[in-house]
Amino acid sequence: MTRTTSAVARALERIERLDPALHAFIEVWPDEALAREREAVARRLPLGGRPFAVKGPSGIRSYAARRLIAAGGVPVGATSVPGPGTVWQTWGQGAHGRTVNPWRADRTPGGSSAGSAVAVAAGMAEAATGSDGAGSVRIPAAWCGVFGLKTTNGLLPSPDRTGLASAGVFARSAAAAEPYLRQVLSGGGTPDGAFGLPLPLPLPAVYSEDLGFAAVDPGVAAVVRAAVDRLVAAGTVRLLDRDAGLLDPAGAWTAVRGGSPDDPEAVRVRRANDERLDALFSGGALLLTPATPNRPHGHEGPGSRYSTALTWAFNLSGHPAASLPAGFTGDGCPVGLQVVAPRGADLGLLAAARAVEDALPAAPAPPPPGRR
Repeated sequence: MTRTTSAVARALERIERLDPALHAFIEVWPDEALAREREAVARRLPLGGRPFAVKGPSGIRSYAARRLIAAGGVPVGATSVPGPGTVWQTWGQGAHGRTVNPWRADRTPGGSSAGSAVAVAAGMAEAATGSDGAGSVRIPAAWCGVFGLKTTNGLLPSPDRTGLASAGVFARSAAAAEPYLRQVLSGGGTPDGAFGLPLPLPLPAVYSEDLGFAAVDPGVAAVVRAAVDRLVAAGTVRLLDRDAGLLDPAGAWTAVRGGSPDDPEAVRVRRANDERLDALFSGGALLLTPATPNRPHGHEGPGSRYSTALTWAFNLSGHPAASLPAGFTGDGCPVGLQVVAPRGADLGLLAAARAVEDALPAAPAPPPPGRR
């Protein structure tokens, strides 16, 4: 491997060329990254100098980043998150300005792991770390057309005292994410031999467009339903007739985030939803939904639809969940298929995601900035 053709050098070249238009990074570490790559290759570490990005200014200190570095992964830079003093609609502030969606610059990439999703989508990093407290991995993964997985709450260390946030990883696909997740999850007590085990097909699954309460954009719903139908036709999924209706978790999530987990209404909603989810996931079934009820909105804000409507229930319940590329709406916006698995079945979720993506058309890369 030479300096001019190495994976890290290629990533740095793409960052230098593309990031002035996409604004995915707040910092880039070229000299340190190239030095780390040489060391990882020389020591023959498992990741062998593969480049990845970290979420936000503190991402380099996260558990996931430390595990990846120890395994020979190379952090090339820190990605954008909402900047200090910015309104909540501004999901990412990179070194060059507001982070834009790589498919449509007039739309947001989602957040708060905005820059991580954009960096992966544009090929500026093979993978990126994220954290997900309400959908902050799955939403930008869906809107940028990449794979993003939120781990089971509590499986890995998290600085979030509310228990809502858990670590996540982005990559172009579940297959591309596996080498990174192998290192992160094995550090959390997962036996290395558990990776790569095929699941028997078809996978038992329940499909819900709205979880019983969300108002879903018909264009988004149509893309996801078509993807699910394709999975059934391919023999990858067998749909079960089970009730996927939940109580709207918005109030409960807000109470927990606000430091009132014992609020009586929040306790009631969480208990009811946990009981319904336990019945739904019995026997190892999966849950399939749209990742978001809406398509990527403009930078001014989402209007009346909460992008978290279909994701934050699983931050409350703790289930692992992933978003996979499902296709595009008629106006060229990526749509994500959310796949949710039983608590602790993170490896099963990864294997299921690989089976799902094998049955769906390969997700394309976004065009370079200026060619949309």
